[in-house]
Amino acid sequence: MAPKPDPAAPLNSVRHALRVLEMVSEHSNGVSDGEMARRLDLSTGQLAELLTMLHREGYVEQTTDRAYISGEALLVLGGNGKDRHHALHEKLQRTLTALRDAVGAAVYISRYIDGEVKITQYADGPNAPKVNEWVDFRSAAHASAIGKCLLTQLDHDGRRDHLSRHKIVRLTSRTTTNERVLFSKLDSQPATVPMLDLQEYAVGTVCAAVPITAGRAVGCLALSLPVEHAHRLKQAAYALNREAAPVLLSLTL
Repeated sequence: MAPKPDPAAPLNSVRHALRVLEMVSEHSNGVSDGEMARRLDLSTGQLAELLTMLHREGYVEQTTDRAYISGEALLVLGGNGKDRHHALHEKLQRTLTALRDAVGAAVYISRYIDGEVKITQYADGPNAPKVNEWVDFRSAAHASAIGKCLLTQLDHDGRRDHLSRHKIVRLTSRTTTNERVLFSKLDSQPATVPMLDLQEYAVGTVCAAVPITAGRAVGCLALSLPVEHAHRLKQAAYALNREAAPVLLSLTL
């Protein structure tokens, strides 16, 4: 039996990746993986995984003597203004498209902006249909995986404020409509474990979401599957959690 994935791995990966990128940025002529491992106190295996991800995402490049230098993506995302915003949007879209193809599901990035749930980007396709938004996501945070994942990142007052503006209503027979029960579920949800929606928002659809909190910004990465593919949800959710690291890293830089 394969070992159960570590749900905290994406957050740890981002912390280590930021240290690697900081060191690479300090060495304009390049730095070897051996020196990075020694100075950052990372195992060879840990560092190899990080460098593979960072190279794939364009954050680092290798010189002819196999030293690591800053990659184009790091240089672009380290800028300011419209160019950075456009580059970030394009990079996240490429990441979402690749993730959609890898897990065989529609995938989404959602942020909690000005007190509202907003889908900021998504990738779907003929074989990965997106959720039919039959009720505005802004009004369904109590039922959707995206909404519940965002609510778990708010404090008690923040949740009460949200629900004072968007009343809890029954969307399906599985929707939690009791505020006390909902808050209890949110409080007991481990921060690094995927939040699930098993036909609570819409009959015929199951979803999963994981937090991607960058600084004080509240966000999540999510996926949806038709209910006939519900048997794939757990595996897809683990894959989503693993791939949260590149998304979170892009938002953090």
